Amino acid sequence: MALEREQETYRRKLAELKTDEGKFALIHGDDVVGVYGTYEDAIAEGYRQFHLDPFLVKQIQTVEQVQFITRFLDSPCRT
Repeated sequence: MALEREQETYRRKLAELKTDEGKFALIHGDDVVGVYGTYEDAIAEGYRQFHLDPFLVKQIQTVEQVQFITRFLDSPCRT
């Protein structure tokens, strides 16, 4: 799975990050590079520092929201 290392870093550092809940963490490998007020700021800094190397931008949330997505539709897609 992509970004497993970064996701594990987020889980491991969440206790430290929770004071910035709602902001966005920029994670590269085992490091939390920074915390930003907006997703756009975090992603721009990620590309500036890491170019096309993998990095993760994740909103800091002590309780993760569960999102349900289904493939089952009542009617076919019409375009």
